[in-house]
Amino acid sequence: MTIRQTVSFDSSPETVYKALTSADEFSKATGAPAEIASGEGGAFSCFGGQITGRHVELVPNKRIVQAWRAGPWDEGVYSVVRFDISASGSTTTVLMEHAGFPDGAAEHLDGGWHKMYWEPLKAFLE
Repeated sequence: MTIRQTVSFDSSPETVYKALTSADEFSKATGAPAEIASGEGGAFSCFGGQITGRHVELVPNKRIVQAWRAGPWDEGVYSVVRFDISASGSTTTVLMEHAGFPDGAAEHLDGGWHKMYWEPLKAFLE
């Protein structure tokens, strides 16, 4: 199963990309501790370690691909999250696809993306 969500921000692709890849910006947006390395292969930890992983691919202002896991998952279990970022006028759209997560996690993850990522980011960026 794959979760697909599309969200738009009244902000530039650069600002959206930075909010997703900068520990300072992500922490300001969500109000939660984050550590995010800047390069491909770099580790990240968000929400005080509840979400961890590594950057698989970073194309500045266009795409982020992460090996991503939630804390309660079995050790060594990772999913793949892809953010495709595109601009249309003064609006930036993020198409997020999340695949490869454990059975039974879809409903929690689907709601979590809205509550923990999109709503705080929208309030912060706009």
